[in-house]
Amino acid sequence: MASLNQITFELRGDFITLDRLLKATGLAESGGRAKTMVAEGMIQVDGQDELRKTCKIRAGQVVSLHGARIRVVTPAEPQETST
Repeated sequence: MASLNQITFELRGDFITLDRLLKATGLAESGGRAKTMVAEGMIQVDGQDELRKTCKIRAGQVVSLHGARIRVVTPAEPQETST
């Protein structure tokens, strides 16, 4: 059984569009390929098939495709260091 590629993506705003997320994580080599992947029904968001290329993905959502799962999170708060 092949292992699942688990990716954690830190969101730098309120949302990222699905096609841009696929490109930013390297799962699609171009924006055009990302849009094709979505149009072909290869992508699920939170367990549901997603056909909208520019669907807004927000922190807490999980995007899945064959062999990979992307967990979208907010950036970690900087840790204070005591001196």
